[in-house]
Amino acid sequence: MVENGGSNPSPATINYELKIDTIMKILTLSIKQKHFDEILAGKKTHEYREIRPTNAKKYITYLCGGKEYKVDEELPEEGEVDLKPIKYDAIKFLTGEYKGKRPYIIVEVKREEVAILTDENGEDIVYEYNGEEYLAAQIDYTLGKVLEKHID
Repeated sequence: MVENGGSNPSPATINYELKIDTIMKILTLSIKQKHFDEILAGKKTHEYREIRPTNAKKYITYLCGGKEYKVDEELPEEGEVDLKPIKYDAIKFLTGEYKGKRPYIIVEVKREEVAILTDENGEDIVYEYNGEEYLAAQIDYTLGKVLEKHID
């Protein structure tokens, strides 16, 4: 494992030095065995994750008034807010029980896109969390080739 610039990576992001001697920004996610196998077989080419206030900092930043904000608490009260996906080079997918060594694959990310979720009438879905209103959103990662696998 290689730490980036002397800072400690968050639990969700770890920089790896792969055999090709390239330092990559990698997002770590847990998935079910079925989806793990589908990615390995090339059948699953997208990974979708719901963006919530509790996990947003690993998926997005906020753009408002020409400035970028890492957390929504920093946003000004007024102004149009856009969600910007955080770019990752790859995703490390883990599966299996949360003990000992877990099987994993590292998969290239070709593209990431954020979408605001809408209801059947095309209206934005809004929900409340800790007294604040939020728009329901998800991130869509387009997956590429498997860069590394560890399946024992």
